[in-house]
Amino acid sequence: MAELIPLPVLFGNPERVAPQISPDAAQLAWIAPRDGVLNVWVAPVSAETGLDLAAARVVTSDTDRGIRQFEWAHDGRHLLYLQDTGGDENWRLHDVDLITMDERDLTPFDGVQTELIAVEPSFPSEILVGLNKDNPQLHDVYRLDLRTGELTKEVENPGFIGWLADPQLTVRAGFQPHPDGSMTIMVRNGADGGWRALLEVAEEDALSTDAITFSQDGSSLLLASSAGAETARLVRIDVATGAAEILASDPVADVSGVKIHPRTREPQIVSFQYARMDYQVLDPSAADDLASIRGLHPGDPSIASGDDADRIWLVAFTNDAGPVPYYAYDRQTGIGRFLFEHQPELSRYELAAMEPFSFTSRDGLTINGYLTFPADTERTGLPTVLNVHGGPWARDRWGYSPEAQWLANRGCLCVQVNFRGSTGYGKAFINAGDREWGARMQDDLSDAVAHVIGQGWADPARVAIYGGSYGGYAALAGATFTPDLYRCAVDIVGPSNLITLIQTIPPYWAPLIAQFHRRVGDPEKDADFLWSRSPLSAVDRIRIPLLIAQGANDPRVKQAEAEQIVAALEKAGIDHEYMLFPDEGHGFAKPENRLRFYAAAEGFLAKHLGGRAQY
Repeated sequence: MAELIPLPVLFGNPERVAPQISPDAAQLAWIAPRDGVLNVWVAPVSAETGLDLAAARVVTSDTDRGIRQFEWAHDGRHLLYLQDTGGDENWRLHDVDLITMDERDLTPFDGVQTELIAVEPSFPSEILVGLNKDNPQLHDVYRLDLRTGELTKEVENPGFIGWLADPQLTVRAGFQPHPDGSMTIMVRNGADGGWRALLEVAEEDALSTDAITFSQDGSSLLLASSAGAETARLVRIDVATGAAEILASDPVADVSGVKIHPRTREPQIVSFQYARMDYQVLDPSAADDLASIRGLHPGDPSIASGDDADRIWLVAFTNDAGPVPYYAYDRQTGIGRFLFEHQPELSRYELAAMEPFSFTSRDGLTINGYLTFPADTERTGLPTVLNVHGGPWARDRWGYSPEAQWLANRGCLCVQVNFRGSTGYGKAFINAGDREWGARMQDDLSDAVAHVIGQGWADPARVAIYGGSYGGYAALAGATFTPDLYRCAVDIVGPSNLITLIQTIPPYWAPLIAQFHRRVGDPEKDADFLWSRSPLSAVDRIRIPLLIAQGANDPRVKQAEAEQIVAALEKAGIDHEYMLFPDEGHGFAKPENRLRFYAAAEGFLAKHLGGRAQY
């Protein structure tokens, strides 16, 4: 049996992560802990000598939740980052001046959510942000002057759920949702132009259509869209005529990512993921670059960022059985320099491979997913954890997963399933999940369990269901609707009542309510239906122990979702553990909270499945 990997190595702070190169390629910034809290660090970097870690300095001063997302302004002087309070997702935009080291709260408004809309090379001292301070449901567009901190409203929101600016930092596109779940991509010719419809997106294509960028001259729009096809293709649409040109497609997978040239705005490399990542090169000058990058590491590369000249690409390699390595690749010389790994301590331990698998559901759909077996262990009769992803309009991907490695290291088979409703496999597969929460979506999970039992891999008496957000709902649904299938269940920030879930969505999700009504149900019209699909309605059927974890400040799945099912469990005398984190939201940002949860979860799983535990 492999050596036990300590929980802090798996779930503590990374050593270094998320590098971004400055617009002039002279500095590298990344996220790393200072006194146990994630902050942004900066160090000099050059194509000739590489990264000077000895000169690294921390440039932000967060002492609470840590910084998890940041971006360079194109003046090369300011670093921008978003931060909320206690997980409430009311993001504020902050910056730090790397010359004076002054830090500012650029959007100091209580109860307001900030969105970063556009940061453009041609406007190094100005950016566009969205703020819902006038209407909690809608984000208006503001121009922010980084020299003075002045905010100027540019666009009043007429009912759009998102915006796209052109390279001249002018908002030229907006996305207008409709009550039937469809959407219209609206465009205008300039800042003073009126809005007009460019593309009608049917409800069946809404989750597989996404605008990416305007062309450099603003005459066309690049987007991923499944309109007229089964999978999302990369398409260029002429803004004046609406004429569409298909640039890249895959018969079984949606567009997963697009590398865009920062100056010309032309697509260079398009990625598609079915089991692992595949790539299509659209810019011939990038073909040799991709070949050279693929020679650096056996993992799947993703280009994390680059400089404004498009000479230096920062590349992260998805790697299933080891830490994520980052390289700086110089397109001029064709040389890739290793920067660092996200958690090098992982290399001291034996990790397990993540293996794609598929099976046929009871109604004939091909369901894909990933298996992570304990290393150096007989693949027979294993304790098994069905680890269900959130969303549900998301997917599991091949690569390093701390939870998969944790479960395999503790002696369990980790099963991850992209059930119907998951993204990436075409619109028919996404839409097959409509109104199937707790029904066919749950059947796909049950069929996955039947499959691994049928192969002899899983011990049918020792299977747990585990997940967060939608995965938490699925765990509760498994405990209530198919209690004989599982030995125990773990729910992290999962809804227990679909009626109250939809009635209490954050205000800025209100324009998207038609998507919930179409794909889950309408509380006003479908109350009985939604109640029948709610785990809270069937608490009396639970016969297995549960572990429930909740963030008190969660704006998506409110604390009441956990409290009401915990109260029902207590009333029914059902074995359960409840963990409430007063300083967390939709998930656990603080490492001390993560470690506390995973210590409790592995003790819970070891008790009921028989696997190993650190404590």
